[in-house]
Amino acid sequence: MTELLLFFLALVAIYLAPGPDMILILGTTVSQGVRSAIATAVGLAVARSLHVLLAAVGLAALFESQPWAYHTVRLSGAAYLIYLGWQFFRKAGDLPAQSTGATVGSVSRGYLPALHRGLATNLLNPKSLIFCSVLLPQFINPELSGVASQFAILALVLVLTGFAFDIGYALMGRWLWALPAENSRYQRAQNNLFALLMMGIGLKVAFS
Repeated sequence: MTELLLFFLALVAIYLAPGPDMILILGTTVSQGVRSAIATAVGLAVARSLHVLLAAVGLAALFESQPWAYHTVRLSGAAYLIYLGWQFFRKAGDLPAQSTGATVGSVSRGYLPALHRGLATNLLNPKSLIFCSVLLPQFINPELSGVASQFAILALVLVLTGFAFDIGYALMGRWLWALPAENSRYQRAQNNLFALLMMGIGLKVAFS
């Protein structure tokens, strides 16, 4: 139980740190609404589940032994983050000069694309896979029976904790959007800020 608590606290510290997943959730809420952000959170949860599965089958070891594979995925992920940032810029330009309440309601449809964005953003981040392959074994006791069940429990905690944080960020994004609900200039500034953050993370990933 102590190991599980330490694992949970480690996840809390990690999910509190700003990163592409957090920025994507906040930006999606501000530009498209809470429901689209929740769909994005579902995509992120699916991607984290896949990362755990890939870590279990040893794909992270392939990345370590074949650097070209790691860098291919890393650069693809960086390009996708920059593309998402550009999409935020475009949405900011589409906001009308007056109140944007109707606009947000009209673009909040299309939950499947939002889910795909969450899935691709996390799945194209090889550091998430390596994170799973490094962190999870630290909290597995091979001397105890049921190593597979230990791995499954940790994986479930990882995915559910991340999903809970993503929902929290979605609600936080809704609060950020509601503050300037009648100020389209401020909303455009918000979208532009998220665009810059997303593109900046993409560039950091590309050159890291």
